[in-house]
Amino acid sequence: MRYKGVSIMPMSLRLPPKVISMIEKAAIKDKKTKTAFVIEAINQKLGLIKNRKDQLRDFAGWLSKKEADELRLATAVFEKIQDGDWK
Repeated sequence: MRYKGVSIMPMSLRLPPKVISMIEKAAIKDKKTKTAFVIEAINQKLGLIKNRKDQLRDFAGWLSKKEADELRLATAVFEKIQDGDWK
């Protein structure tokens, strides 16, 4: 069996009816099969593909949380006002 050019194997999941209903509705909304929707969700959770938020951050050139924390730490010195700066 193949999906998007990749060999795949069947797998069985036991899910609560409410979750199955939510998957069905979300797949229809995204115009995907349930299989495609679940594979995409799993791939996102495993970090194999990026979700929309991460794709937008990459596109816009935003910093990752780690990069932002490092920048915040490196520029913290500029947050302090010295008395002599205003004379």
